This record gives sequence, structure tokens and C-alpha cells, in this order.
Amino acid sequence: MLKIREANADQDANMLTKHNCAMALETEGKVLDVKSAELGVQGLFDRPQFGFYLVAEFDGESVASLMVTYEWSDWRNGLFWWIQSVYVKPAFRRKGVYKSMYKKLKAMATAAATPVSGFRLYAETENTAAHKTYQNSGMHQCQYLMFEESTL
Repeated sequence: MLKIREANADQDANMLTKHNCAMALETEGKVLDVKSAELGVQGLFDRPQFGFYLVAEFDGESVASLMVTYEWSDWRNGLFWWIQSVYVKPAFRRKGVYKSMYKKLKAMATAAATPVSGFRLYAETENTAAHKTYQNSGMHQCQYLMFEESTL
């Protein structure tokens, strides 16, 4: 049976680091520095005002995870929840795991003390399987392009 829950540092930090490393390698061909990835995961647990992680378990095995970070929208007087670092183990893909996690996020947002204006995520342009998953979960491609400048 699939269970979706919020992650906690003691139980999940190591698994989240492994998922992040696997996702970076698979989607971008990047090999992450494991120590930096560990510190990044722990950094969110140490700063819950920035977001949280969700974990999907099947019969006690962690099979998927995602991170949510917050963006304040002054136009809407509420938060956007940015879904990031989505990873579903290959054997559990195309089985509704992400859709179940997204459903849980929507329920959490409805109950949140601060209004949640919506959900956003970005996906690699070539990752069409992920695009289809997000669309099947009720999301749509928006009109914005992303720009960035890395400083680290």
C-alpha cells in the first residue's frame, strides 16, 4: 500500500540525498558532490521556513520523494508552492505515485495557515515523460520562461 508522508531528518535525510543524486544524474547527467547534497538536504530540515519534503512509501520502502519551497506572491497575497527535486524510483514510475503525492500536497495546501495560491514546478525541456505526468495530474505549461544566473 502506498503511504505519503512528510519527511523527517533522522529517518529520511540519507535517502533524500540518494534520490537527489540519482535524479541529477538521470535528468541532467550531473554527478553531485555527495557531501554538498547531504548539506543541502539537511539545510532545508534546519530551515523549515523555506519548505519541506514529501516521501512516498510502498510497503515500508521509500519509492519517491519531492521537495516543496515557498514563493510569496504579492499579486495574490499568498504562497506558491514550488515542487522540486522530484524523484520516483524507476520500478514505480507510471503507477500514479507522483499523482498521489500531488493530491497530498493539494490537501496540505487547503489546510495550510498561509493561503496557497497554487503550485509550480520546472522540468527539463527534454523530459517529456515527466511533462505528461504533470499534465495528467492537473498541471499545465505556463506562459513564463525561466532565466538564471548561478552564483555558487
